Amino acid sequence: MRGNNRNGIAIQQRDRAFLKELATFRVVDREQAKIVGGFGSTTRVNTRLLALTRAGLLRRFFLGVTEGSRKAVYALSTKGAALVGVIPRGLRRPRNESLVADFSVLHQLAVNNFYCELRRPNPGVSLSRWLSFHESLTQNLRLIPDGYFELGTPAGTITAFLEVDLGHERPMVWAGKVRNYVQLALSGDFERRFGRDQFRVLVVASSERRLLSIRKLVRISTQKIFWFATLESVRCEGIFAPVWLRPHGDARQSLFPHLQPLP
Repeated sequence: MRGNNRNGIAIQQRDRAFLKELATFRVVDREQAKIVGGFGSTTRVNTRLLALTRAGLLRRFFLGVTEGSRKAVYALSTKGAALVGVIPRGLRRPRNESLVADFSVLHQLAVNNFYCELRRPNPGVSLSRWLSFHESLTQNLRLIPDGYFELGTPAGTITAFLEVDLGHERPMVWAGKVRNYVQLALSGDFERRFGRDQFRVLVVASSERRLLSIRKLVRISTQKIFWFATLESVRCEGIFAPVWLRPHGDARQSLFPHLQPLP
């Protein structure tokens, strides 16, 4: 399906799908846009991002302060949201503004990177569901995960919540998260809402030191549910590689032993 907006740009079906995705991911960089939008080359994604920005459907910002280190990131505009019928959840800042030390943007980009890793082809695995949350999961729990996904595998459906930690949350915040996830597992609320009987919580931390600190805190409450890895290990080796730790033990494990990571 194609259509024209008043700026004369031909709106393709892929554009509409990409704009809808942005309502979920809030902000993306070029490499994430390439994956989310299904672009085959850097030239094509650059050209399309520029066209959508000039048409007022995207808003562009910059991470970094110097010309050589600045990176463009893109968010859905109010006009773009109206075009595809979604709620605009983009950045509330002037377009082309430089975002210096904006931890909320850096955090969202890290969450998006994990999603993009899930989208990588892997034999026998398919991403069947991804959810983002803007309010608590239930009325009884003050818990807003960074994401939730379901993977179809030869051994059945794998379900997991995602928590990305860049080192800015205090121990008491993490203690509350752990209590809430344990309650979600025991109360039956998870099964009632998602139609699944169990889940994992994947904690992806900014450093090994931070990972071990959170892991120690989790271990006080439970030895189940939680899995831990670093952003760097997931980026370099992949989600399906043996990079994960459990609350107890020093052996790095694969999330799904029956799946082989891509070389």
